[in-house]
Amino acid sequence: MMYQRILVPTDGSPGSERVLEHAVELASVHGATVHALYVINSGSFAGLPMESSWEGLDEMLHEDAEAAIADVRAIAERSNVQVETSIVEGTPSREIVRLAERGGCDLIVMGTHGRGGIDRLLLGSVAEKVVRASMVPVLTVRVGEEDTESENETEAKSKADSETNSDVESDGETETGVGAD
Repeated sequence: MMYQRILVPTDGSPGSERVLEHAVELASVHGATVHALYVINSGSFAGLPMESSWEGLDEMLHEDAEAAIADVRAIAERSNVQVETSIVEGTPSREIVRLAERGGCDLIVMGTHGRGGIDRLLLGSVAEKVVRASMVPVLTVRVGEEDTESENETEAKSKADSETNSDVESDGETETGVGAD
C-alpha cells in the first residue's frame, strides 16, 4: 500500500520528536504529504476559575501549538517532505479521527506513552481511543520514560562493549573469537 497523506497529531512533548521523525521518514519513502495536527484540549481547563482560565491562557496554548507545528515543519524540511498543518480546539481523540477521515488521510502516526495499569485506567489514552474509533489505520510509536531508559541502557552497553573490545588487543593484533567456540 502506498500512502499519500499521513496525519501526525503532535502535542509538542519531548518524546514527540521520535514520532515525527518516524512519520516523516515514512512519508519520504512513499512520496506522501504529512498533515501535522495540534489539538488544543480546551476542555481540560474548564475547571479553572474564570478570571484565571482564559486571561493569557488562550494565547499561551496557541503559542505551544505553533511551536509544536514548527517542530514538524523543521523535521519535514530536512527530508523534503510536504507539510500541511492544522490547529484545532476540542477533544484530541475526536479531532484526530475527524480530520483523518474527512481529510482523506491514509494513515495516522501517533505516539503512545506506554502507560499501563492504574495510570491507563485513570488517565485514558488518546492513542487507544483513536485506534478504537478510527477507520483509518493507526501506527503507534512508543515514547516516554521507558524509551529513554531503554536507549540509555543500549548506549551504555554499546559503550561498555566497545571499551571491552578495545581492551582485547595484544601486540598490535586484535584477538577475535575470544570466548567463542
